[in-house]
Amino acid sequence: MYDHYYREAVELLKHLITLPAPSRSENARADYLTSWLTAKGLTVNREINNLWCVAPGYDAARPTLLLNSHIDTVKPVDGWSRDPFTPEVIDGRLYGLGSNDAGASLCSLIQVFRILSTMHLSYNLVLGLSAEEEITGKQGIEALLPVLPPIDLGLVGEPTNMHPAVAEKGLMVLDCTTHGKAGHAARQEGDNAIYKALKDIEWFRDYTFPQYSNFLGPVKMTVTQINAGTQHNVVPDTCQFVVDVRINEFYTPEAIAATITQSVGCTVKPRSFRLRSSHIDMGHPVIQACQAAGRVPYGSPTLSDQARMPFTTFKMGPGESARSHTADEYIVLNEIKEAIGLYVNILDGLTFTKDQPTK
Repeated sequence: MYDHYYREAVELLKHLITLPAPSRSENARADYLTSWLTAKGLTVNREINNLWCVAPGYDAARPTLLLNSHIDTVKPVDGWSRDPFTPEVIDGRLYGLGSNDAGASLCSLIQVFRILSTMHLSYNLVLGLSAEEEITGKQGIEALLPVLPPIDLGLVGEPTNMHPAVAEKGLMVLDCTTHGKAGHAARQEGDNAIYKALKDIEWFRDYTFPQYSNFLGPVKMTVTQINAGTQHNVVPDTCQFVVDVRINEFYTPEAIAATITQSVGCTVKPRSFRLRSSHIDMGHPVIQACQAAGRVPYGSPTLSDQARMPFTTFKMGPGESARSHTADEYIVLNEIKEAIGLYVNILDGLTFTKDQPTK
């Protein structure tokens, strides 16, 4: 039914693959998308390298749905057997950097926006294409959201096999430091900061936050880096270590940090509280529509621009998360075709209100 839009989406994705767009260097891709969308009759707004369009008939009294995906990619990893910037179709697979993450979602949602813009909807429709997603940069979705109309529901396009991710873990990174006193290692001098750190590191390993999520599991804390000492014969007076904290939907980063600070002896400095967990109520009409279309809700451990959206969101798109950030990344072409049809099926006729539960 949407074969023309599907073919256009594939050709658009092929061209985007030829335009390198690592985070903070998306200019060429943003320029091309602006021209492409304009040629299709859309009015395109731009904020740095973020693009957005509003479907005709906007009415502030109606709720608003945001279709979002990101235009940037990671840099190619080692191990590619082909040029990551040359699109190749082999046995129904389109190979190229960013084809899976998240080019297929991006191009599918662009076409879905165009299709839905011709329909009578009960809600406003906004297309938002964001930059700097891969580095959670401040000139990406954080710069885009303030210039958009108020949003009530966000659909974030990421590779999920077109199943709705109804919850997503947040991330907080902690820089921790224990303080001791320097001394000569040959004598009983000093206060070894490494030994003092061991107790806190064991706490991070063993402590369990009480709220367990059916979709995301427990809050997970992992000590991932450690640094101490200047030379072999000096008792170290400081020991620094980094903790990666993955947060389920029951906690805010601030609450997690408060518990940690009260429980350990080291100094704890969160790098930010920006990357929050997110979830959508299982009773939300859009999740009900997804299930009616045969899609299975699940919880996602990977981070996306959802983390910085202060409204109700869910994540769904073509492709598989396991293909992201890998050599010889690809998307199966039929996944794009299926995605366009499923998106339209779920969103055409959807009714939701401004007062749906938010984060």
